[in-house]
Amino acid sequence: MSLSTDDITGLILCGGRGSRMGGVDKGLQNYQGMPLAMHALLRLSPQVGHLMINANRNLAAYESMGVPVWPDPIADYPGPLAGWLAGIERCETPYLAIVPCDSPHFPGDLVARLAEALVREDADIAMAATLEDGRVQVQPVFCLLKTMLLESLVRYLQGGDRKIDRWTAQHRCAQVVFDDAPAFVNANTLEELHRLPGGPA
Repeated sequence: MSLSTDDITGLILCGGRGSRMGGVDKGLQNYQGMPLAMHALLRLSPQVGHLMINANRNLAAYESMGVPVWPDPIADYPGPLAGWLAGIERCETPYLAIVPCDSPHFPGDLVARLAEALVREDADIAMAATLEDGRVQVQPVFCLLKTMLLESLVRYLQGGDRKIDRWTAQHRCAQVVFDDAPAFVNANTLEELHRLPGGPA
């Protein structure tokens, strides 16, 4: 059995404070003539059946990208899991694929490979991983999960926890190791944005 793309909604996380970029809205930073979030949108679009964005500022700018935009359901920027919750709450498909807005070169077969592992291992969550210095490094913000995990995530966040790995550890997780570690490089600072391949001079 394989998953149909129609059963998968893609979520792009643009809801962070951008504190390491001086407080700017990271998803709207220019990269190769387009906002970072638009790069993620165009890259994810062929891999899923539906798309949405999680953002907490400049909602009109994100809405102009042509997909639904949902803010965190929890105040004060509690971290990526609040963005995951925004996506799961609004998702109308059984599966949600999540990527951050600041890694414009993530693999074109990301969702397909995560979906294959999810089915093969009968998992609830499939996460990307890379090999770095011979060690497997999990990339948990690149993941595919079952939207039936909504109640579990609500309970976890209501308990005051925020760490992704502590929540995912409660569920059956599959890992998919990608050979191309640079594809997952993200831009946390303006300097890192300038260093991305083809970034602004």
